[in-house]
Amino acid sequence: MTFNHKTNMLAGVRVLDMTQFEAGPSCTETLAWLGAEVVKLENPKGGDAGRYATSEKDGIDSFYFMQFNSGKKSITCNLKSPEGVALVKKLVREANVFIENFAPGVVKRMGLDFESIKKENPNIIYASVKGFAEGSPYENFLSFDMIGQSAGGVLSITGEPDGQPCKPGVTLADTGTGMLMSITILGALYRQQATGQGEHLQLAMQDAMTQYTRLAYAYRDLNGKAAPRAGAKLFTTGNAPTGIFPCKPGGKNDYVYIYTTRAGNHHWERLCKLLDREELIDDPRFSGPKERAKNEAVIDNILAEFTKKHTKREAMKLVGECGVPCGAVLDVAELYDDEDLNSRGIFQNMDHPERGSYKMPTWPVKVDGGHLSLPASPLLGEHVDSVLSEWIGMSPEEIEKLRKDGAV
Repeated sequence: MTFNHKTNMLAGVRVLDMTQFEAGPSCTETLAWLGAEVVKLENPKGGDAGRYATSEKDGIDSFYFMQFNSGKKSITCNLKSPEGVALVKKLVREANVFIENFAPGVVKRMGLDFESIKKENPNIIYASVKGFAEGSPYENFLSFDMIGQSAGGVLSITGEPDGQPCKPGVTLADTGTGMLMSITILGALYRQQATGQGEHLQLAMQDAMTQYTRLAYAYRDLNGKAAPRAGAKLFTTGNAPTGIFPCKPGGKNDYVYIYTTRAGNHHWERLCKLLDREELIDDPRFSGPKERAKNEAVIDNILAEFTKKHTKREAMKLVGECGVPCGAVLDVAELYDDEDLNSRGIFQNMDHPERGSYKMPTWPVKVDGGHLSLPASPLLGEHVDSVLSEWIGMSPEEIEKLRKDGAV
C-alpha cells in the first residue's frame, strides 16, 4: 500500500493556529494533512494545555496531544506581552487562515479579535470555535465536548429508553465541530483563491450538534414530540429485527449489530433462509414491517438463539454474506490490531522525536490511490526560527532579541 508523504492539495496555504485541546486542533490537523502549512501558536510556558495535561511522563507530550497535532509546526509566543501580540499581527499578514478557540472574550482582550486581525489582513479567513454562540444566553459559558453534546441534544437521544441520558463514547462535539469548521474553511479558501475575499467563520459546539441529530428533528416533525432514547434500537420505529445480539463466548463486547430495512421484506426473508426458518416468512405475525415491529421481542429471541452459536466475526460473515446489513461490535484494541486496517494505512506509525514510533489513526480518505502518511506532531516551539525567518523575514539576531524579551 502506498502512503503518500503529504498531499499538495492545500500547498501554499498558510494557517495560523491559535487553538488548544481538541475542537480547534482537530480542524487544523485536517488542513495540515491536506497540505496546508499550519503553524501552531503556543504559550512559551507549557504550550497547548493538552500537551502535558494527560501525559503519564512529566515534560513529555501526551498521546492526546499527538493525536490532534500531526503535521503542524509549533512556535511559542507570549500573548501577554506587547511584543508577542505584535508578532502575531506580523504573522497574520502572511496567513490565509487564522483560527482560535479561546474562552469567550479572551481574543478581544488580547487585541486579536476579528476586527483587529482584519485591519492587518483584510483578506484573512478568521475562524472561531466556541462552546456557545455569540449572542446566545450562554455565550460566556465555558464548554468541553460533553457540554456541547448535552446542550446540543445528543445526550437526550442516547441511552436506554427507561434510563438516564448517556454520553456517546465518541467526541462528537469536539472533533465533530472541528470537521464542520474545516469543511467550511475549505469553502472559504476556494473563494479566497478566486476573489481574494476573506471570511469571518463562527461555529459553536451546541449549534454543530444539531447537524448530527437531524433525524431526531425529522422524528419530532412526524410525531409532534421529542425523539426518545432507544438504546441499541432506533427511535425511527418499524425496523425489526434491528439491534444488538449476543455472540459466544459472551464477553463484554461479544455482540453483533443486525439491521433490517422497513422498506420491504427482503432482508427479513434472507434472514429466515439463513436461520433455516423459512416457515416464518409466511407467518402472519411477521408478514410485513408493521407486523414484525409489533412482535419484535419474539423475533429478537429467535435471532439471538442463532447468534449465540457463533462468534461475533462469524455472525457478521454469515449474516453479511446473505445480504443483510451486519457489523460485529469491535472494540478499539481489536481495531488497533486489525490486519486489514493496518495494511491499508488507516493506522500508521508516527516517528516522534521523544516518543519514538507511535501508532494512531490517520486521515482515512484515499488520495491518488494511497493513504497519506503520518507526520509527527511538533515539539513545543520547535519551529520558531524557521517560521519567523520564512514567513516574515526575521534575522537570527531579531529572533534572539524576541527570546531575550520573553516574546517567544
